[in-house]
Amino acid sequence: MTIIDGIILGVIQGFTEFLPISSSGHLVLAQGLLGVKQPGNEFEVLLHIGTLCSILVVFYNDIKDIILTVSSKETQKYILLILIGTLPAVVIGLGMKDHLEQLFDDLIVVGFALIFTGLILMSSRYFKRNNKDHSILTSFFIGIAQAIAIIPGISRSGMTISCALLLGLDSKQAAKFSFLLAIPVISGAGLLMAADIDSGSNMDLSTSLAGLITSFGIGIISLRWLLGWLEDGKFHYFGVYCFSIGIFTVVA
Repeated sequence: MTIIDGIILGVIQGFTEFLPISSSGHLVLAQGLLGVKQPGNEFEVLLHIGTLCSILVVFYNDIKDIILTVSSKETQKYILLILIGTLPAVVIGLGMKDHLEQLFDDLIVVGFALIFTGLILMSSRYFKRNNKDHSILTSFFIGIAQAIAIIPGISRSGMTISCALLLGLDSKQAAKFSFLLAIPVISGAGLLMAADIDSGSNMDLSTSLAGLITSFGIGIISLRWLLGWLEDGKFHYFGVYCFSIGIFTVVA
């Protein structure tokens, strides 16, 4: 993999991590088109760390408020809900790590997963927004949605936000919880990647840095764009794109 490949993949990751069109699925497709042979998913996780930093920047005020008010019962409850929502992804991610990594090399799996994402996103147009509050149950279901999105081709943001909307949360609540929920999961994946590097990794440092920095910068732009589209009620438009790309991938 060259530095140019790293930058291209970083741009793709930055745009697709927050837009509900599956960053992992697009990275698999892009690596196939570029002819990049990168064993495992270490580079993908590194790019996710770049977009994790984008979340920290865009949601800086929300994160700061949580830290400054951590002694309040309301904040403690919200942190508990994030932990509950994180649990399913941790259990499935650790328990099925080896099996899940194999899916990153299967374009047919990615294609069908994109079709599934597209159907979910298009269906979200009909979900009623009842402005309900979070509960342990809603957080757990959103966590299940996030765990399903470990499969490449299924969008994490698409699944979690759609699930939150289905459960009656408004768009702002859904987006905030979805992306704050990503912080512990992506951080944990980064720690696992670091452990793998100790046991031997063939990632080039300059290429890795190029992808990391690019995914961070583009991630800020795409996240702010998504929040605007979500507020305008255009979230389901991304479903048409995912469905079309999925069909093309399976047929081609």
